Amino acid sequence: MTAVDDRSGLAGQLARFVLIGGFCALVDFGVYQGLLALGLWVHLAKAISFVAGTTTAYLLNRRFTFNAAGGAGQLGGFVLLYTVTFFVNVGTNALMLHFGLPIALAWVVAQGLATAINFVMLRTVVFRAR
Repeated sequence: MTAVDDRSGLAGQLARFVLIGGFCALVDFGVYQGLLALGLWVHLAKAISFVAGTTTAYLLNRRFTFNAAGGAGQLGGFVLLYTVTFFVNVGTNALMLHFGLPIALAWVVAQGLATAINFVMLRTVVFRAR
């Protein structure tokens, strides 16, 4: 099996990515709101929730979106990508809060930007057919 099963095509992958992403976003947002309710500092809560959503995203997308075999190279690429998008996500969230957006809207903007970056990079770099 190749690194990515391309039989499903871009449309199938995108549909699965969006569905899984929606679920992972619920994990992220739920953890975020839970930690905020416990009084955790907003930026630390965002960082922890991002990691929770990201871990879920890796496990589900590797298997169901890209049908990838896995391996150290893919895991390393995923970690590198999500390290970058972590800073994009948390930084965008902080910037949106600085400009006065409500917490939920700041989260949506940050999540949307990180999600777009992740799909393109996962499909073309991390889980690409070799």
